[in-house]
Amino acid sequence: MNDLRVLWLPLATATLAVVVLLLDVLSPPAHASRDRRRPVIGWVVVAGLVAIFAATFFIDSSGTAAFGAFRGGPWSTFLGRLFLAAGILGALGALDDVAERMPRRQGAYWLSFVVSLVGMTILPGARDLILVVVAFELVGVPLYVLAAYAKTDPPPDAPSSKGLASEAALKLYLVGATSSAITLFGLALLTGMAGTCRIDALAASPMTPLGAVGLLFVLAGVGYKIGMVPFHHWVPDTYQGASTPFVAFLSVAPKAAGMALLAVLFTFGLGSARATWMPPIALFAVLSMAVGNLLALPQTDLRRVLGYSGIAQMGYVLLALIAADAFGLGMTLFFLAGYVVTNMGAFLVVHTTARAGGGFGFEGLAGLSKRSPWLAASFLCFLLSLAGIPFVVGFWAKLYVFLAAWRAGLLGLVGVGIVLAVVGLFYYLRMLRAAYMTDAGELAPPKPALALRLAIILCLAGAVGIGLWPGPLVDDAMRAGHDLLDGRPMAATQQHDGKTELARR
Repeated sequence: MNDLRVLWLPLATATLAVVVLLLDVLSPPAHASRDRRRPVIGWVVVAGLVAIFAATFFIDSSGTAAFGAFRGGPWSTFLGRLFLAAGILGALGALDDVAERMPRRQGAYWLSFVVSLVGMTILPGARDLILVVVAFELVGVPLYVLAAYAKTDPPPDAPSSKGLASEAALKLYLVGATSSAITLFGLALLTGMAGTCRIDALAASPMTPLGAVGLLFVLAGVGYKIGMVPFHHWVPDTYQGASTPFVAFLSVAPKAAGMALLAVLFTFGLGSARATWMPPIALFAVLSMAVGNLLALPQTDLRRVLGYSGIAQMGYVLLALIAADAFGLGMTLFFLAGYVVTNMGAFLVVHTTARAGGGFGFEGLAGLSKRSPWLAASFLCFLLSLAGIPFVVGFWAKLYVFLAAWRAGLLGLVGVGIVLAVVGLFYYLRMLRAAYMTDAGELAPPKPALALRLAIILCLAGAVGIGLWPGPLVDDAMRAGHDLLDGRPMAATQQHDGKTELARR
């Protein structure tokens, strides 16, 4: 029974997947075109995810399960809520798009969507490398299906893009398969070094050349998942070709899962080997910030601009992760939470304006402030948050990430990050110029459906609300960071500013 209590979140999400499957199989066939377009199963997914999200505030999942292979607590709970929130927003944003473009295949779409969430809820609590591999694949494989789901149906906002979904899915699949193979090989080398699949045993094992190679392979494999340079090439192409509401989810939730995996493996399991893994991650962080911000400047497709922006954002969050202390871990989680509402909101606004007939170029934003003032104001808040301008959530996220790196003595990285953040202002302001300082011409006012409108409003409330009152979320993130470090074995030690301290605090 204790195992069921600790594992209740993945089990509840898996139960929702079973419900979706049964609804799809047992529902009578829809005879009318109008009946086929009703997103009934999608609303069931939204209601189920909302119920599970609410339950996380009342059910204590602290403890271990499956003979220590899974550990519940504030760390896994915080990330579980993050994934569920992304799922709720992603489902609301995609409801009408799925019903319109894939009316006969809605059940399979939502089943794949929920199954990916099951893997995400397992990953933060996994303390065994075999369970890590299972969760890693549960996250990734359904995403390949979702990326290609509209492969024969061009979107109404871009009829000429037929076939791009197949290309997007192929690139995501090839990169994902490569990522899985590289990660699995790296985990095998780490298992050979430790002599066991238990992650906590890694701390007690001296780092060997074979283990260092395994560590780098794992970093490369997870780097593919999060779009970290130099493993980022799939990101802009996939974002451009796949369904935009799905891309809104793809751009945040799997990346947060990848960051959680890096934190568990490196900070929890290999904290004593920080001198080995910190330099390559620092290098990749600088490359991600530089490549993402610089290559976003010449882009003409808004989805590609946001894709390169996401690459840069992953560089920022890596600065907090490599601090490898409770504050750095907490600010990593805070950054990811702010990034979920901000980036998803930006993508959903772009999706809404494109459906109004403007397409995905900058011209699609023309005159948005006059055509739909509330939508333009929402887009303004999302872009200001991505740029780190006061006082929306992105400002605090970047500030705390830089502060975490500063506290860890990474002053050079902080300086580079600040300079490249200023570079990023140019393409964010370019999008705002199109929305506020151009003529609308003959473009129609965007009219998002109820679910899509609700998703944008929730993202806006999160970006502005957390920006005005970040304290509660910061406190929760800090508790989660301490929880992960408190679970490390006593043998793990780290070097900070020339002083050796026990990793258990």
